[in-house]
Amino acid sequence: MTLRERATRTRSLPPLGGDAPGLLLAAAGVAAAIAVHAAVPAVPKLTAAVVLGMAAAHLPGLRPVVRGVARPGLSMAGKRLMRLGIVLLGLKLSLDDVLGLGWATVAMVLAVVAATFTGTLWLGRRLGLPGDQPLLVATGYSICGASAIGAVSQAAGSEEEDVAASVALVTLCGTLAIAVLPLLQQPFGLGDVEFGRWVGASVHDVGQVVATAQTGGAGALREAVLVKLMRVVLLAPLVAGMAIAVRRRARRGGAAVVGAGQESGEDPAKNPVKTGSRPPIVPLFVAGFLAMIVLRTTGVLPERALTLAGDAQELLLAAALFGLGSAVHLPTMVRTGGRLALLGLGSWVVVAGVSYAGVLVTT
Repeated sequence: MTLRERATRTRSLPPLGGDAPGLLLAAAGVAAAIAVHAAVPAVPKLTAAVVLGMAAAHLPGLRPVVRGVARPGLSMAGKRLMRLGIVLLGLKLSLDDVLGLGWATVAMVLAVVAATFTGTLWLGRRLGLPGDQPLLVATGYSICGASAIGAVSQAAGSEEEDVAASVALVTLCGTLAIAVLPLLQQPFGLGDVEFGRWVGASVHDVGQVVATAQTGGAGALREAVLVKLMRVVLLAPLVAGMAIAVRRRARRGGAAVVGAGQESGEDPAKNPVKTGSRPPIVPLFVAGFLAMIVLRTTGVLPERALTLAGDAQELLLAAALFGLGSAVHLPTMVRTGGRLALLGLGSWVVVAGVSYAGVLVTT
């Protein structure tokens, strides 16, 4: 084949489009996040992925690509890959491990989650934050950071901008916890076990919990992971409750639109979007998450399979968080930055204070 024929054939190939450019960019972002973690082990891969996504969205050379040809694939990564990662997250959980913590610790975790969620949601609405930001920040702080935000945003149908801003805030505060909480272990009079449980009950993402608790030794790390994963279990009922709320809201909105359509002579059946959709009470990815918990509890999976699943889960969530980070628009965040930062600080005080009191009472 001559050089001219090769050039002609290359020009005749279809351009790379659809989701491919964004997915390739997300894969490059994951590779960069792994490199950052290798160079600075204290920085979790998921945290690095969010920050790199935000950087890509604002670098002059990459900004047009992120906002243009790569946007569909990055948005898909932030949604579908997030769901797959959440499903695999269930394999980190065993019902036997959770129940082994004891009912006092279970009650403490429930109290921390309830107080953090309701307090953050109330404060966010009082501050007048737009859209679903109060709901998403409350979810991220109380359950499991960016993963929980992604899950609840899927059920609630949240705007991508609200999701990105909430992920950025929760990631920032969780990253700060890695540096701040170990400094407070001795002044607060916490042993390794108590410190681990405090970290597990108050820090957001699993990776951030591991990075924070490992400073207290193996005992602190084990307790932190167990308490943290118990918070993750509560993701399923929270998402189911959100789905029920959305169904009820859609039903009320659909009834109102039907009435208006009858008055105007419009046939509602010709416009099903207006009548509202009804998401399932338990979304498919949450059902998969619960199924993975049951599968892990049975003990049929070998350790090698669990390790591979854990690696795949981290890669999927890293790609999803890179996609969400790339949707952050800093000028928009600046306009609500003061209120959003105040919400983050207030929620951090609530979750750290309530969990500290809970640890003192239960240990």
